[in-house]
Amino acid sequence: MTAPSPESDAGRAVWPGSPTPLGARFHTGPDGRPGTNFALWAGGAEFVELCLFGEDGAEERLELTELTHEIWHGFVPGVLPGTRYGYRVDGRWDPWTGARWNPAKLLLDPYARAVDGEFTLPPEVYGHVRDWPDNDIADTVRDNRDSAPFVPKGVVVEDGVGWPDEWMNDRRPKTPWADSVIYELHVRGFTALHPGIPERLRGTYAGLAHPASVEHLVNLGITAVELLPVHQFAHEDHLLRRGMRNYWGYNSVGYFAPHAAYSASGTRGQQVNEFRGMVRALHAAGIEVILDVVYNHTAEGSEFGPTLSLRGIDNRGYYRLQDDARRYADYTGCGNTLHVVQPHVLRLITDSLRYWVTEMGVDGFRFDLAAALARSMHDVDMLSPFLAVIAQDPVLRRVKLIAEPWDVGSGGYQVGAFPPLWTEWNDRYRDTVRDFWRGARADVRDLGYRLSGSSDLYAWGGRRPYASVNFITAHDGFTLRDLVSYEHKHNEANGEDNRDGTNDNRSWNCGHEGETDDTDVTALRRRQLRNLLSTLLLSTGVPMLVAGDELGRTQGGNNNAYCQDNEISWLDWSLLDQPEWRSLHDLVVRLITLRRDHPVLRRRAFFSGRAQSAQGLLRDLAWFTADGHEMTDGDWHSPNATLGMYLSGCDIPQRDALGREIIDESFFVVLHSGHLPVSFTLPGLPWAEEYELVLDTALEDQTGPPGTRETAEQAVVVGGRSVRVYQVRGA
Repeated sequence: MTAPSPESDAGRAVWPGSPTPLGARFHTGPDGRPGTNFALWAGGAEFVELCLFGEDGAEERLELTELTHEIWHGFVPGVLPGTRYGYRVDGRWDPWTGARWNPAKLLLDPYARAVDGEFTLPPEVYGHVRDWPDNDIADTVRDNRDSAPFVPKGVVVEDGVGWPDEWMNDRRPKTPWADSVIYELHVRGFTALHPGIPERLRGTYAGLAHPASVEHLVNLGITAVELLPVHQFAHEDHLLRRGMRNYWGYNSVGYFAPHAAYSASGTRGQQVNEFRGMVRALHAAGIEVILDVVYNHTAEGSEFGPTLSLRGIDNRGYYRLQDDARRYADYTGCGNTLHVVQPHVLRLITDSLRYWVTEMGVDGFRFDLAAALARSMHDVDMLSPFLAVIAQDPVLRRVKLIAEPWDVGSGGYQVGAFPPLWTEWNDRYRDTVRDFWRGARADVRDLGYRLSGSSDLYAWGGRRPYASVNFITAHDGFTLRDLVSYEHKHNEANGEDNRDGTNDNRSWNCGHEGETDDTDVTALRRRQLRNLLSTLLLSTGVPMLVAGDELGRTQGGNNNAYCQDNEISWLDWSLLDQPEWRSLHDLVVRLITLRRDHPVLRRRAFFSGRAQSAQGLLRDLAWFTADGHEMTDGDWHSPNATLGMYLSGCDIPQRDALGREIIDESFFVVLHSGHLPVSFTLPGLPWAEEYELVLDTALEDQTGPPGTRETAEQAVVVGGRSVRVYQVRGA
């Protein structure tokens, strides 16, 4: 005889269900009826309730009595896609030992695939009494008020709905790393003001999938978009109190859920398919999708932060705590750090990553503060569990992996240290190129390494030049236009008395702080923009552009616009109607096209610098002074603002799919950061007989190639602060 099913007070059955997979999974039950299996890891908890919410907001609580390997689970018949839910988890309240269970707080399922609602952070969502008179122990006094009316809920989502025909025909571009050009953008900011996108779609995944968005990306020539965080995130309390919002999104709380505010179609699961549709549209245009992910910390912040999810499920199990277990180990600067060496935390992260690859279609990830993920117990460890798991995972080792190779803890700066499979944001590249063009470097030693793929950082362990993601600007800091217009940050609009944001901008305002009508200053600034973009797109490695830099986007000198969800951060598409900014856009197109057409600019192996001909004269890479002679050790250490770079296309160390040698044109690039013109003697044989000018950033009009030919050993005048690119003839 079969025992009756356990039921709630309202009569709803709760069957044992399964401990795997974690999260809420809709499927057919053992009796043929549809329902949803719920599974939650909550190590150390004493009691778990599943809370279901009706359309009127009424809450139904169901006890989960099945416990398998610290996973509480149950199958509930009749729970259909679109149902909103959360958990209440009970256990000891003992903050001195890190125990912070509080059943009065409704908790978001870490595996929720969709989220309905936003966090508003009133006092009721905090596990402790915020206004306790003794601040020294404020975080230790439990708040017993119900948070359910004030927090968003997870949403049951049906797997695969709406994509048997369209989604299964999706084709990933699979662009090789060496051929990649990354374009960092914000889903909302890129589309919010676009005149070609219907207003109802602006700021959404559907808006990014719109033909007007895709057309700009395709015309530009980029191969991948790197999206600022799209995991469900929360806004910080200090911003909400000032009437502001977190714009960038580096405050995750739901690692499986597309951020609901970017959905045009709805927040009861519709956002999932809308995101998938965006990925499908970009793939159809040959563009990969890389997500900027924040697994190093969560939106729950320090011990004084709200109780939204992990803190209330098992605070000690999910977060790194100090010896004083009331306090969090903070390697992120955001109040907490996920305890990635814990198996269940590592599982949460890798399950999330695999989900976004296999079911949402993304092509890679950029890991915010990746050094925090690579810490074992305290120190950064390149043999850490996280890196080891990624290296052997059959799904994740095949996608693009980008590390932001630092955190804010001791020993956290790890540029050049990540293992093969990984690429890295190369801030050494950023700083060197900025310093060269603002005239802050006495010599060109470091510049040579940065232009040629940063072999000093990456030529070990089988790593390749594309391990370096070269960038000059990113979301964090000045835009490219502001980099040549401001020497000081102007963050007053952030409401923090201009204290926030870095003071180390390595910028130069060209003689005037901020916007000006001075034609000499504005002309110099546009030339500097051309120099910076040319340097970036001609360098060996993977270039990363920031959305709007090709349009001359400005943030008015704000170098920390994380809270500016407005015109300060959004792209101003009207700039394309202004000839000087349209010209800049067209130059970027030309440079990306030049890069795409010439494999010598997309090398898959480091330059050797060794002889490439039987005569022992030509080399794959050579450096020249302004007098036309090869650089000596003394030249590298001497004060110098001019550098000539010879790139040989005659012996590229790679073959095509049929095993044939790849032969390309050779190029000669002159970079001159001095303010006065310089006479530069073009090298003679064996390097070249003749040089054809392809690009000159001293020219305001960039509508077509200059086409001028110069004979070898001829002295040419290179304009002050400019780049010249020659195609070599007759070598």
